[in-house]
Amino acid sequence: MFLGAGSAATGIAELISLAMAAEGMDLTAARRRNALFDINGLLVTSRTDLAGFQKPFAQEAPPISTFVEAVEALKPTGIIGVSTVPKLFNHDVIGAMARINQRPIIFPYSNPTSRSECSAEEAYRWSDGRAVFASGSPFPPVEIAGRHFVPGQGNNVYIFPAMGMAVFATEAKRATEEMFIVAARAVAEQVTEENLSTGLIYPPQNHILTASLHVAERIAAYIFDQGLARVPRPDDVGALIRARAYRPVYSE
Repeated sequence: MFLGAGSAATGIAELISLAMAAEGMDLTAARRRNALFDINGLLVTSRTDLAGFQKPFAQEAPPISTFVEAVEALKPTGIIGVSTVPKLFNHDVIGAMARINQRPIIFPYSNPTSRSECSAEEAYRWSDGRAVFASGSPFPPVEIAGRHFVPGQGNNVYIFPAMGMAVFATEAKRATEEMFIVAARAVAEQVTEENLSTGLIYPPQNHILTASLHVAERIAAYIFDQGLARVPRPDDVGALIRARAYRPVYSE
């Protein structure tokens, strides 16, 4: 469930829906599995103020005016904050998520830190250390009950530079939504068990160049597979990406 119902929320919800459809779910049903909540409450079909891009995600449910009530009613597995309003993932919200889910997904993605829906420490502490956490703003490591957590930062830096590189290197005819799903999977496959043991669900940002080249290679391979490239497919797609990457070298 999303806190916020603008272009960010609907864009993420649509990509999640497409990923669910790729696993076999009907796309309309997948969209209805993504609930949105804005200043006027839960997006439901009876509301008359919804924009066209919001309507695919409207729920067949009674109106609900508070976010915690929506959590209790819909029992989401995860909450994603794109509201830019701080502290709306409060103790009651996270407590409800932790009561409903063994591993509640808590993603306060609003930037900057002052607008984050909650902090990493709040998410971990109020869920008894069970939250799967990532945020739009950086947070320091957290120590709770002898456990060390490293909060991940869900940032465009993992996706957009690699997407641009893949499109540039292949001279792709167009960029598609499916390419972003390929990119997301390429990011996820780089997360190690060691990362996960500390709560980190993204590759460490100090490995961002290696991570970006890997993601760009996966996207480029997809571009070639779909016949969207304007250059011949090389024997080694990764070598193509690495060859096109800019590496600043300064002469003394």
